[in-house]
Parts: sequence; C-alpha cells; structure tokens
Amino acid sequence: MALKNVIGIDHAVVVVKDLDTAAQTWKQLGFTLSPRGTHSAKMGSGNYTIMLDPDYIELLGILAETDHNVPTRNFLAQRGEGIERIAFTAIDSAAGAEEIRSRGFEPIGPIDFERPVPLPDGTISAAKFRVFQWPVAEAPGGLRIFACQHKTRETVWIPELMTHANGARQLKQALVVTPDPAKDATHMSRLIDREGRSEADGAVTVASGGDRADFVFLTRDQLAARYPAVSLAGLPERGGAGLVLASHDLAVTEKALGTQAVRSGASLVVAPASATGTLLAFIAG
Repeated sequence: MALKNVIGIDHAVVVVKDLDTAAQTWKQLGFTLSPRGTHSAKMGSGNYTIMLDPDYIELLGILAETDHNVPTRNFLAQRGEGIERIAFTAIDSAAGAEEIRSRGFEPIGPIDFERPVPLPDGTISAAKFRVFQWPVAEAPGGLRIFACQHKTRETVWIPELMTHANGARQLKQALVVTPDPAKDATHMSRLIDREGRSEADGAVTVASGGDRADFVFLTRDQLAARYPAVSLAGLPERGGAGLVLASHDLAVTEKALGTQAVRSGASLVVAPASATGTLLAFIAG
C-alpha cells in the first residue's frame, strides 16, 4: 500500500558552498530565483528557491554550523556541491511520520519551522513548514529523503517567481547514479511503497507518486550513454546526479542557455560543472 500522507516529489535540495555565488550561476541559466531566505538559528541555513509547478528546486547553503546541519556539512566536505536530498509533499507530516514508523522506519521529527518571505507588494510574510525525515542511514543511492508539509503555499508558490526565461515548467526526473541501480531502486521502493520498473538501458525508474517526477537510478556509464555530449566531471559514483525538467518551448530554452547547454538527442543539457554539481536536462513538455 502506498503511503497515504506522502505524495510525490515536492522539491530537490541542491547544496551549495556559497549561496549568493550559486544564485548568480542559476540566474545565468535563465531561472528566476526567490529572494534569499534565512532559516532558524537551530537550522543554521539559508536558501533560494526556483519555483516550478507543482514542484521546485531549492539552493541550500550553510550560514552557521549547528548540530542540525552536520549531515549537510559532511555532504559538502565529502562530495562537494550537488543534490543532497529530495523532499516529498506531505499532506500531514505527523500522520506521515506515523506511517513510516509503522513500516519499521523511525522518523526524525516532525519539526516545525518558518522563514520570512518578502512579497511582491513590499510586505513581509512567512513561509511555514512541518517536515519529517526518514532515518539518515536510509538513503537510496546515497540520496537522503524527507517529507515537507506546506502550511502556507501562497508564500512559496508566488506567481511572479514561477516564470523562467529558460522555459522551465516542472521536474520530470531526479537522476541518481549508483553502481547498483536495481539494489538502490529496490531500497527506494521499500521506503515509499512504490514499485520500480526496469528500462531498456538497465536503469530502474521508481515513480514518486501522482503526477510528480520519477526517480531514475542508473550507473555513471548509463548516464553518459544517455547524454554522450556532456561532461560528467564532478559527479560522484553514487548520489544525486541531475534533474530532468520540462520546458514549454525548447527554442526558448536554447536561446536562454546559449553556449551553456549542448544538444543531446531530444534534450538540451547543462553539464554539472556549470550548475553547482547538478546535471540539468531540458525536454519538451
């Protein structure tokens, strides 16, 4: 039985060394970014968001060392920049935490937090969340997962932030490299109670739920075969590797990206070295 209180991918967390430098990098790729946000003193982090529909990308940076952000600091030290975590949308975080507990996984949380949000009219509101995590050790393909309940969607999905010069509309896939795609896909399936399916090239896809993006587990060689014109320098042997995004118009995407992207089959692809350790593949849709 699929989890009732946890639905598909909500957002991808890309951890960066310097938030403002990373923001400029992603702006140059044609993304509209939110104003910089600051989390609580306990969390010790800040972010920029790239709002899509119905999901988004979060650029996360450490502002102060705290006990809470030790895993993220370890990730940066060992891997460098890139996709550290994927969030699911939680309908009810407390109920979702109990659901995974009943399946033998001790949740971390739920934890409530908020951050101030400057609104287009010049006022300040707050984005409020309740999140819980699967155990840190339960990281399929080296990818940590958690669930996020949005208490104030109107302060996160702000219409003025949802139009991007590069045409990006929605996440379609989260790419996870691993020496053993079948094993890590099975691990993910067990955590979220959703079946995987094998692809022709040996990759394994696990649906995240609803109309949300899929997880695709594949080896570095399989990823290289999918995007042969793209350098994978900087990607790990195991971990979050990239995102596939739907664009409303690939001609618009191509114009916005210019020389920062290469054509690879039906995709326009930005190398990880040009997007803070994250391969970006734009497809029509």
